[in-house]
Amino acid sequence: MNKKDFFGLNKGEIAIVKKLNTPKKIQDFINSLKINFEPKGDTCQSPRMVLKSKTCHCIEGAILAATILRFHNFKPLLLDIESTKKDFDHVVALFKVDGFWGAISKTNHAVLRYREPIYKTIRELAMSYFHEYFLDSGQKTLRGYSSPVDLSRFDNLNWISSEEEIWFIPNYLADIKHKPILTRKQIANLRKADKIEIESGKLTEY
Repeated sequence: MNKKDFFGLNKGEIAIVKKLNTPKKIQDFINSLKINFEPKGDTCQSPRMVLKSKTCHCIEGAILAATILRFHNFKPLLLDIESTKKDFDHVVALFKVDGFWGAISKTNHAVLRYREPIYKTIRELAMSYFHEYFLDSGQKTLRGYSSPVDLSRFDNLNWISSEEEIWFIPNYLADIKHKPILTRKQIANLRKADKIEIESGKLTEY
């Protein structure tokens, strides 16, 4: 791979990406970007457009993180964490260090964030989000997770440097099979989050 011409990114963009040579640095950079509240309607910005706007929401941040990881010889992997229809899915960029999985995450909330590379399996990592994934009512909503999705499958669609929306990625994530984490009996027996958990869950960065 010619990193001087990394999927159409320009010199300025590559200079930013080049400096972010560890998952920790990538997470710090993703955190520095303001949340994209989509004031003009739903968006799915490419990595180029996120660098330009300096804003992103969860999937835009995850796609940018996967791009930067790829530049530094990781696979560009996403994980879709599936919720009930009453809540929103969450998407993170996956990385592996010494055989253990970690995740880079963009969120406006206090807890659905970076995961250290300490998880043996994707299921372990996905389950680390379970108890903090609930509605204001306290109802716990995490229900499943996808297999890792390698974004190189979309290389022919110019997903990294496109100046157009890249909706084909979230559409693909929504359509693929997800692995359930709960049985019907377990769902029926779920206890709601405590009031103090619900209050802490309302804490936002922006």
